[in-house]
Amino acid sequence: MQLTVRDVAKLLNVCEKTVYRWLGDGILPAYRVKDQYRFNRAELLQWAVAHKVNVSAEIFAEPEGAASPPPTLSEALRAGGIFYRLDGKDKPSVLRAVVDILRLPEEVDRDYLYEVLLARESLGSTAIGDGIAIPHVRNPVVLHVSQPTVTLCFLETPIDFAALDGQPVDILFTLISPTVRSHLHMLSRLAFILRDPAVKSVLKREGSREEIMAEIRRAEATLATTAQSA
Repeated sequence: MQLTVRDVAKLLNVCEKTVYRWLGDGILPAYRVKDQYRFNRAELLQWAVAHKVNVSAEIFAEPEGAASPPPTLSEALRAGGIFYRLDGKDKPSVLRAVVDILRLPEEVDRDYLYEVLLARESLGSTAIGDGIAIPHVRNPVVLHVSQPTVTLCFLETPIDFAALDGQPVDILFTLISPTVRSHLHMLSRLAFILRDPAVKSVLKREGSREEIMAEIRRAEATLATTAQSA
């Protein structure tokens, strides 16, 4: 959920004036987009715990019930789609192109999402090495989506993402999640699968959608087997 100042005041059991004072002091985590403040529930909870602020029980609410398992990575990728030859000459233009093609509900503010992705990159590159980056925000941004999606894009031109290994990026996995649980589930699953040599090979040669999905399903089956035997 994209929380407003009013929402934050209610969740932290303070008045809106106090919230604005904290914002003015620069101590409250927030994103400023189009002259309005927006807050992430997970970041807000972390801040409240660190500062020993009494919070309303509503702050712990998740729109996704614990009994509802997140989808597999292959399901999330099927929902998000695979795109080739995405144009862009630098990080901002590539992220803009990614946001424009994401399969999102009509009511989603794409400009807001773009600004938040840029803000995340300013905190540290999402490049993970070997020409791959995973653009996402520090914590989930709820954009009226019911399930997480992963969108894979192959870039027309490799872009400098300030990766630690110095390699330019030409493969992007963009993650959109509705909850903290599904966000962490997808990130951890993606991190595991990207270590698989066959998956990396099909990505590097920009295999077909069918080939990529087949390798990811195979790698996920391996992950499931490993988890059961652990």
